Amino acid sequence: MSYLVVVAHPDDEVLGAGGTINKLSEEGKSVNVCILSGGVSVRTHRPSTQDLQDDIKAAMKILGVDNIIIGQFPNIQFNTTPHIKLVQFIEEAINKTKADKIITHHPADLNNDHLHTSIACQAAVRLFQRRSEVTPLKELMFMEVLSSTEWGLNSSMRQFTPNTFIEVGEERIEKKIKALAKYRDVMREYPHPRSKEAIKGLAAYRGAQAGMRYAEAFESTFRRGL
Repeated sequence: MSYLVVVAHPDDEVLGAGGTINKLSEEGKSVNVCILSGGVSVRTHRPSTQDLQDDIKAAMKILGVDNIIIGQFPNIQFNTTPHIKLVQFIEEAINKTKADKIITHHPADLNNDHLHTSIACQAAVRLFQRRSEVTPLKELMFMEVLSSTEWGLNSSMRQFTPNTFIEVGEERIEKKIKALAKYRDVMREYPHPRSKEAIKGLAAYRGAQAGMRYAEAFESTFRRGL
């Protein structure tokens, strides 16, 4: 089984699915990450390009990611990027990793790049219907990214509604936090949503919703087969 996590920016993959990525990796699954924007040019405290590349590799090593695919689409400018370019890049990642299951952003996220990533990913996952040699998609899931998904306040859009809960346990949440900390200047002090307390608290809450000890929540939007 091959998984592909498609995100807009470095650190989104950890915030949205870090514990799940680690669990799948430890179970022997192939887990790959596609980051569309390899730069963080608009951040107030932005690292150098080399530092960011080092941070990505360090975080992914902790989680057990097999392959990292990084694009160079402009940060916080996906709305100015031709939609087809985003779709084709994701299609290439799907083809390269032979992905069976894909995790990406929820389209109601506050961050505009997340929205365009989600829309492009929804188009790209249909690749198996157009090309017979591509592995048929088994599932598409949306994830929640703290500091973005909960701020999707546009009531005209359907909000993130989790229906899939993956138990990851406290140890994997600690590894998730450790991986996120590899991204310099990303974590904040509580009560910021990117604080250790908030991340662990959300995992405890999502776990309690499903009778589990620490979980990550997803919205399964397409599932093929049992």
